[in-house]
Amino acid sequence: MVKVRNWAGNFQYSTTNWHEPKSVEEVQQLVSRLRKLRVIGTRHSFNSIADSNENIVSLQKINTAPSIDPEKETVTVQAGTTYGSLCHTLQQQGYALHNLASLPHISVAGACATATHGSGNRIQNLAAAVRALEVVIGDGSIVTFSREKSEDELHGAVIGLGGIGVVTKLTLDILPSYQIRQDVYENLPLAQLAHDFDAIFSSAYSVSLFTDWQDEIFNQVWIKSKLKVDQTFSLGKNFYGADAAKENLHPLKGVGAENCTAQLGVPGDWLDRLPHFRMDFTPSKGQELQSEYILAREHAYDALCALSEIRDQIAPHLFISEVRTIAQDELWMSPSYKQDSVAIHFTWQDKWTEVKQLLPLIEAQLEPFQAKPHWGKLFTTSPAKIQSLYEKMPAFQQLLMKYDPNGKFRNEFLDKYIFCT
Repeated sequence: MVKVRNWAGNFQYSTTNWHEPKSVEEVQQLVSRLRKLRVIGTRHSFNSIADSNENIVSLQKINTAPSIDPEKETVTVQAGTTYGSLCHTLQQQGYALHNLASLPHISVAGACATATHGSGNRIQNLAAAVRALEVVIGDGSIVTFSREKSEDELHGAVIGLGGIGVVTKLTLDILPSYQIRQDVYENLPLAQLAHDFDAIFSSAYSVSLFTDWQDEIFNQVWIKSKLKVDQTFSLGKNFYGADAAKENLHPLKGVGAENCTAQLGVPGDWLDRLPHFRMDFTPSKGQELQSEYILAREHAYDALCALSEIRDQIAPHLFISEVRTIAQDELWMSPSYKQDSVAIHFTWQDKWTEVKQLLPLIEAQLEPFQAKPHWGKLFTTSPAKIQSLYEKMPAFQQLLMKYDPNGKFRNEFLDKYIFCT
């Protein structure tokens, strides 16, 4: 069997021993039988977090229809479920999620396990919606983490980085369906954020700034506004110095917007506006690399100015950079643990040699702001530094050892960044 690569093609998994169980019972049998294993989602991580030298388990075939509980306002999904399929089911029943990532094609379990987030000043990351987890642990038995049983352990287990066991089922909070309109503005000066950062990012349900770092300007501002029933309004032709776009735009200059979600203030259902890209557009491969750093929101402008100092080194290797905000949460391994955050994302050209040399420069510029790299993206931050950034790291280590005392689910990534061995 040929070794498999991730979605972007930049990472090759180390083993050809892939398993695709069709039921939770088959998962239990696999876990009981195998010495070491890791679980894969939709292969959207850019680093080795899901890699294994021995066995990789894909849960894509464990994907029965989501189950909605109207009284508790929850939905229960199996591990192979993607946000795209879940969103359609929820919308058909009049429900929604609080948040979505830029791409709707990622798996629910994988996104939550790596603290993937979406955006919004008052909007927590995707994992914050998890009310319960069903996990197959190292001896093949099933353990349930829930708010009712032990909220503290749930806070540790939700962003588990694959280290506790095989997540086979998740229960998420849902809310009534809602509509969003999306407006795009062009050419927002970086200097405008010196005094208006909070006003800009609190102006809508979710706000994204895009820049290619060619100049001290954000090329585009994407504003996603939550609508009340039959509400109509206009944001005007100017937004803090940026001009309203006259046509639908792609974040990348010169690329057609046909695969982007609708703009120009046209109202639409939440699932058709919160992601940047349409539900029915599934890229087969992303010839790109991604990095992202999350830091306290209070440092946002200073951090962006620090990056602007090296924009001449960033820009030649960049497709686009995006700035978003995330609300604080209580999840132990979340980069937004107990701090309202800003996320600075980089989509790089597929040139790892150049990017690998550039990341330490970016991380040095962000060092004063205690920036945390996204768990599933590319970074060169030292293991010791990462450990120092997470207040609950010792508790998380103990949680992993409690439920996986033999290290069945540990790999080189966890050994390096969580246990520093």
